[in-house]
Amino acid sequence: MDSASQGVAPRTPAVEGLTEVEEEELRAELAKVEEEIVTLRQVLAAKERHCGELKRRLGLSPLGELKQNLSRSWHDVQVSTAYVKTSEKLGEWNEKVTQSDLYKKTQETLSQAGQKTSAALSTMGSAISRKLGDMRAHSFSHSFSSYSIRHSISMPTMRNSATFKSFEDRVGTIKSKVVGSRENGSDNLPSSPGSGDQPLPDHAPF
Repeated sequence: MDSASQGVAPRTPAVEGLTEVEEEELRAELAKVEEEIVTLRQVLAAKERHCGELKRRLGLSPLGELKQNLSRSWHDVQVSTAYVKTSEKLGEWNEKVTQSDLYKKTQETLSQAGQKTSAALSTMGSAISRKLGDMRAHSFSHSFSSYSIRHSISMPTMRNSATFKSFEDRVGTIKSKVVGSRENGSDNLPSSPGSGDQPLPDHAPF
């Protein structure tokens, strides 16, 4: 192999159906388009950087842009022909349904059922409240009457008992002795019952 054959790349055979001249023209056009693509990519990158800088200075965030895009898209949908036709069709169907006899009868039946249910619940609530009031009144009157009966029965019986009378006599005796000793100028309490006026013994046992 000589040096000339090593420096030049082997030429691929022409594509079937193309002459060598046509193939050369296509290759030249392909190289030109690829070069334009590289240039456009560089220009696009520069434009994107400039756009980002402008948005940053204006305070526009990606979230705000997303909202604007969604709002714009929804507006485009609303003004679209398909959306307008669908809205009109749904409006016609709704009008037909609400004006039909079956819909009116069903609505009247549901309204009457709701009124009956409300009346039944109100009546039941009143009955429950009245029953609770009666139960409270009966419980109070029963407890009051039973207390009055027990009180009226127990007090006279206790007053007439021998133990109560004996206790009452002792209290009266002690009271009279305390009052009498204070009138005589003595602050000493009376001697214990059973001692009486007996004199003390002359000689202590010890």
